Amino acid sequence: MRFLADENVDKSIVDWLRRDGYEVVYIAEISPSIPDDEVFEKANKLQAILLTADKDFGELVFRQGIITAGVVLLRLAGLTSAGKTEIVSRAVKLHGDKMKSAFTVITASAVRIREIGSK
Repeated sequence: MRFLADENVDKSIVDWLRRDGYEVVYIAEISPSIPDDEVFEKANKLQAILLTADKDFGELVFRQGIITAGVVLLRLAGLTSAGKTEIVSRAVKLHGDKMKSAFTVITASAVRIREIGSK
């Protein structure tokens, strides 16, 4: 599975995904400060699931109908980097295949997955 991690994703999450064998392109390493539409464009070119903490991507997917390989929105503010990494790693291990072509929200207490295009 391939991910494109937005620059607002903790480096520890990117590092864990890479150690666990996932391919991860990290915006902070290749194109810091690019606009959201360019982040989406890169994710689509790579056919990668976008990993982000930016709620604006929900609007791009559902209101503007931008097609994507999947978006994982991290709602983990206030947690330590280690805590975020543990929650994300567990969610990817348990639900990774369902995250393709879906909008997934990961919180400290739940993982919600909605297929893109479903109501």
